[in-house]
Amino acid sequence: MAKKSTFGLGDRFIGLLTPLVLLGIWEAAARTGLIDARFFPAPSSIVHTFGALIASGELWTNLVASLRRLALGMLVGGVPALFLGLAMGISRPLRAAVDPLISATYPIPKSAILPLVLLIFGLGEMSKVVMVALGAFYPILINTVMGVANIDKIYLDVGHNFRASRWQVFRTIALPGALPSIMAGVKLAMGMGLILIAISEMVAASDGIGFMIWNAWQVLTVDTMYVGLLVIALLGFIFSTILDEVERMLIPWKAKA
Repeated sequence: MAKKSTFGLGDRFIGLLTPLVLLGIWEAAARTGLIDARFFPAPSSIVHTFGALIASGELWTNLVASLRRLALGMLVGGVPALFLGLAMGISRPLRAAVDPLISATYPIPKSAILPLVLLIFGLGEMSKVVMVALGAFYPILINTVMGVANIDKIYLDVGHNFRASRWQVFRTIALPGALPSIMAGVKLAMGMGLILIAISEMVAASDGIGFMIWNAWQVLTVDTMYVGLLVIALLGFIFSTILDEVERMLIPWKAKA
């Protein structure tokens, strides 16, 4: 029986080569005047600014502030979403009661809630944490519910036949069975968290990557704006890579499928 192909070294090399080629084209276009370097500075200029911001400590200060808010928001929004999603997947009455609320509130743009969040929680740290928590809550909840709902009913029947308690069903059947879907939700939540932390820091913060980007726009230091965008892109790539490795460790049977 043939095994499904996985990403090998060649695929990863192509994945790294593609952005390098695009950066080379961008560099050449900026140096030859094909694009306006005032708005699209050459990558070499952005890298120079990147190094200067690291040396001054400004980048580290803003990065740590954003990562702290992101981590707290993921915990505050993700942990309740995980447990509620598992409970909804197991309990049909609970799912019937909560699902309309989720369906009604999920489509509301989270960035549109920012003024209300600022009104309730003020301009301090809590408002940023709440924004990330809102962004993390829905993807994890919805994916967890779907993951449990898609578990083959025979496994739940086996648990009931062996007189497993709700906690045992929760721990040994629902959670492992829903893990692939849960990890997909966590990846989506992390991406949404990065978006929302940047937006909230642009509006109401004195530090953070979003603040750095917005402040750079105000004083027209375009290179610094691009550094902020580059940092967010790198964080997205790093988090995705880490979560892929965590997924391989937690769900080894998925890689073998």
